[in-house]
Amino acid sequence: MKKIIGIIFTLILLLLSLLVVITPMSSDKQYLFGLSVMAVVFILGRVKSKKAVLAMLSLSVLMSTRYIWWRATTTLHFDSTVEMLLGSLLFAAEIYSWTILLLGYIQMAWPLERPIAPLPADKSIWPTVDIYVPSYNESLEVVRDTVLAAQCIEYPQDKVKVYILDDGKRDEFRDFAAEAGVGYITRPDNSHAKAGNLNHAMTITHGELICVFDCDHVATRVFLQATIGEFFRDDKLALIQTPHHFYSLDPFERNLTAAKRVPHEGALFYGPVQQGNDNWNATFFCGSCAVIRRSALNEVGGFAVETVTEDAHTALKLQRRGWNTAFLDIPLAAGLATERLALHVNQRIRWARGMTQIFRIDNPLLGRGLKLTQRICYLNAMLHFQYGLPRVVFLTSPLVFMLFNLNIISSSATLIFAYVLPHLVLSTMVNSRITGRYRYAFWGEIYETVMAYHLILPTLLSLISPRLGKFNVTDKGDLTDRDYFDSHTVRPLIITTLLMVGSMIWVGVRYFMHDYAGIDPRVILFNIAWGTFSTIILLASIAVAKETKQIRKTIRIYARLPVTVLFSDGSKMQTRTFDISMGGARVALVKGEDMSHKTPVQIELGLGGEIAHVPIRAAGTGVGDLRLEFDTVALSERRKLVRVVLSRADAWYRPPHAPDRPLVSFMGILQCVYELFFGRKKTVSGFNSQMSAVANKQEEVNNAL
Repeated sequence: MKKIIGIIFTLILLLLSLLVVITPMSSDKQYLFGLSVMAVVFILGRVKSKKAVLAMLSLSVLMSTRYIWWRATTTLHFDSTVEMLLGSLLFAAEIYSWTILLLGYIQMAWPLERPIAPLPADKSIWPTVDIYVPSYNESLEVVRDTVLAAQCIEYPQDKVKVYILDDGKRDEFRDFAAEAGVGYITRPDNSHAKAGNLNHAMTITHGELICVFDCDHVATRVFLQATIGEFFRDDKLALIQTPHHFYSLDPFERNLTAAKRVPHEGALFYGPVQQGNDNWNATFFCGSCAVIRRSALNEVGGFAVETVTEDAHTALKLQRRGWNTAFLDIPLAAGLATERLALHVNQRIRWARGMTQIFRIDNPLLGRGLKLTQRICYLNAMLHFQYGLPRVVFLTSPLVFMLFNLNIISSSATLIFAYVLPHLVLSTMVNSRITGRYRYAFWGEIYETVMAYHLILPTLLSLISPRLGKFNVTDKGDLTDRDYFDSHTVRPLIITTLLMVGSMIWVGVRYFMHDYAGIDPRVILFNIAWGTFSTIILLASIAVAKETKQIRKTIRIYARLPVTVLFSDGSKMQTRTFDISMGGARVALVKGEDMSHKTPVQIELGLGGEIAHVPIRAAGTGVGDLRLEFDTVALSERRKLVRVVLSRADAWYRPPHAPDRPLVSFMGILQCVYELFFGRKKTVSGFNSQMSAVANKQEEVNNAL
């Protein structure tokens, strides 16, 4: 009986929703209705409950669907073929955005916050693990600490083996592997790039589980203990993925002051998206920082080689065979972000091409083995990377009216605004509520605008011929000794901005010359407002190309660690670090300590009873601090230093960002525009104080551990 009542209630709700979607209204009534729904959503946003979030999602979908229905049934009337083509392109872009909005809501509506599954007390039944560190053209400076960090992982030594998979076939890597005491594997060719490298290693090694780290990802000492327990809890678990955390700044964070205060670009994916995927058993393998069951891989023929995104494709194949996947939202390893904007763009092009290839070759909507929700999660990921053309359409659509007097939305400006306002405002409010600690409002526009023009051709070609293209390795560890403006990468954005600004000036001149007789002034105002917003987004995106100098060979980590400084006269100073890297440290000067006749010669850092003794090459004093540059150390001491600096259990802990405030977020976008023309302030005190707070919190976590 309850089931029948539930079905009837659901049908009634669907019928009422349909009536809301299709009922036409005048502009005044639509304004009143839209503002009423926005008020309800605003109130629901203050309620801390899951039901309130679901209600907000439902109302957002309802109003966005109402807007799309109105556009489809009322505004697609054109006076010329050109207007029809351009108007249809804009409407197709809106359909795309509505689809992504709907799929994203389904994907992220029920994020799963998975706890750590404990390992059995009997270590004899713990599985054996092969740790793979694949490399192709990266320098030994990048790979070395990854390997040493893998050796620091706390796991029975007879059950874990570390291997360098060297597709570059370099003697220095072979020698390092021998000195470090890890395995070294190479192969006669480089077929299928990274996937082929991993598959070749599988034929030589025999661990029950395979753990993969990209060659710049350093693991914490608890990585395996935090992840492997899940394999005991679930016999059908094939994969557990952890976030890709980066301890260096990406181009947005480095080149935009405001970006240092917001969640980084990947936070949304390695947060609500993967947590949502986990709830639907659709976690994506991301190529690194993951543990995979060998028997599951053998069942699907190893790592997928058909596309350039072997990671996501491998997960899809596993899930088609009925294997489970999991996501643990705890940063247990960290790597290097792309150093320059051009490298960042190339990496995203490869991801977009690979996901498009999967869509063509192994479409998740087709074939057996997947549940509907799994198909939705994969479909959303693959459609997401098609945003290039829709983003360009949204940015440039005002030009159609301002340059050519073409009308691609057949409606009054008042009615357009009445319908589009609740659609845009509600989607912003709801996304701010469900993803606000992981992606601030308007920053998604910046990330996508930077990439938009670059993605159009690769994704279209992959749709037409998915076999085109090859795997491109993303360079890591690059340095740049000067500030410069990467005009090549943002050239399309510059051209679009010049057209937009010139068009708005031209419209203003024509308006005051009374050249718009018979045209509603509100139509002119609507297009200028749209063009102004597009210009702000374009200028903020162009600002990312102001590359700043990067000459530090090692990345500093903000951490409060106890340290002993030894001086040439035999005296010692017990203190704490402000920050530390593999190349040096900044430590606090003890009050009253006279440094005028003292020379630091060595520091001692300890973790878990193991002390690293690091000689000092050079030193200098600042205001209340002592700045030390480390000298070269033996491999055994460097391993200890890696354990202290990079492999601490709390090394990559970060407190969550404050909830999103859309208006404040937009002010950050305006700050990016200001800095494009007037430059950045030299001080980074705000960022340093933020990192100091992180270090203090890390100390609390470390003490608790």
